[in-house]
Amino acid sequence: MPLDTGNVRRLHLVADADRDEAPVAVSQPSLDEGADIGMALKAAREFRGLTTQDIADGTRIRQGYIEALEDMRLEDLPSRPFTIGYVRAYAALLGLDAEAAVTRFKNDAPDEGAELRAPVGVRRERDPRLALILAGGLLVVGAILLWNVAQRAIAKDAPPPQIAPPAASTQVQAHANNSSVALGAPLPAPVESTTPEPYKTPGLDDAAANGGSVDAANVAAKAREEAEAKAGAAADDFKLGAPFKARGAVLGATPAEASGVLLQARKATALTVRGADGAIYLSRWFSAGEAYRAPRTPGLSVEAADAGAFDVYVGGALSSRLPGGVQVVAKLIPPPKAAAPASPAVAPPRP
Repeated sequence: MPLDTGNVRRLHLVADADRDEAPVAVSQPSLDEGADIGMALKAAREFRGLTTQDIADGTRIRQGYIEALEDMRLEDLPSRPFTIGYVRAYAALLGLDAEAAVTRFKNDAPDEGAELRAPVGVRRERDPRLALILAGGLLVVGAILLWNVAQRAIAKDAPPPQIAPPAASTQVQAHANNSSVALGAPLPAPVESTTPEPYKTPGLDDAAANGGSVDAANVAAKAREEAEAKAGAAADDFKLGAPFKARGAVLGATPAEASGVLLQARKATALTVRGADGAIYLSRWFSAGEAYRAPRTPGLSVEAADAGAFDVYVGGALSSRLPGGVQVVAKLIPPPKAAAPASPAVAPPRP
């Protein structure tokens, strides 16, 4: 171990190479003198005329530790490994056998398995974050416990659920006619008023009456009659010339740009509007009551998904029903009626 002797005032043990070869005085104390190693080191120090401050400056050990080591006050010294290092440095500074000094120290103060002590003056500092983490954990656990207690208290104070008693078939005497009425009896299923009538194949009844033979002419005639009847029933709500009434959104052109043709949906269906070049101007699902006002675009055509699903209004008056297929808007406008020729004036007969 290199020693810094810059602050030693009267250290004269090692001066130069010539003094290393000088013989040691016969009366120099050895490590075996004294009751313990502390007294032996103290005797060697006093023999050389050194003070404890000189030893502290030469070994860089506190003066209080030097004095405690000489008096063998081990409770005032750091842990055992540090004390052994102090003995070794002390003996080496005095020119004595350092390992022999350590051996005698171990014999004088045997290790009894005591715990290591920190050097005197060293303060242990705890990490403040550990306290914060512990406090936060305690707060979280306390909040969870309080929440569980509150939930149990609420559930305990809540009224029990009302359970309806089972329906029982009891007899009640009617006050009006003293007749017994059964309560809780199952009611019959409601009659389905929207169930369509079953489809009947035209001519099937006649075929059954004729022994299984079917007359195609009679079947066609009856089918025609049924179709005409249905068409007549559907035409009941068609009033030619009725004014247009908006029953929903009106799409298409503005009244100033309109061509005079307006289509109003009678039921939910789709309408597609194309230009003269086949480009689609509009393709939309119309709800019942919604209308489309056709602009003055040459070659404009419309196509409805269902025939007769749109009413055609021309000039604000009901004109016709939109047929199926592609229809040119300009052809939906009926031609103007020709004026009837004026009848020639007939002169009254002369008397």
